Amino acid sequence: MSALSIRIRKARLSARLSQAELARRVGVKRSAVTQWEHPFGTTPNMHHLLQIAVEAGVSAEWLATARGAMHPGDGPQDAEAGEHAHDEIESDLLMRFRRLPAQKRRIALRILDALAG
Repeated sequence: MSALSIRIRKARLSARLSQAELARRVGVKRSAVTQWEHPFGTTPNMHHLLQIAVEAGVSAEWLATARGAMHPGDGPQDAEAGEHAHDEIESDLLMRFRRLPAQKRRIALRILDALAG
């Protein structure tokens, strides 16, 4: 999966937007968003890339280049941590894990330990 397609999906999920809702807000069809998030899909033009950043509440620089923080005002360590996912599943898992409160994170780790063992 291309790094840009992962960041677009990550931005959309972080904003809790469906593909259809992001498409509506950006002014394209849902199939365009599907293509942008597909590993071998199309790349949005600069205008659409900026609109995605605005609608998802992420930094345009992070979305376009992976440099800097994902969200304006975040520290650079937050952006770098998100780029360690190896694929779409790990990226989704990491985003969901980060949203959990500390106690549920510990429970999730115990579940993963049991599954790995």
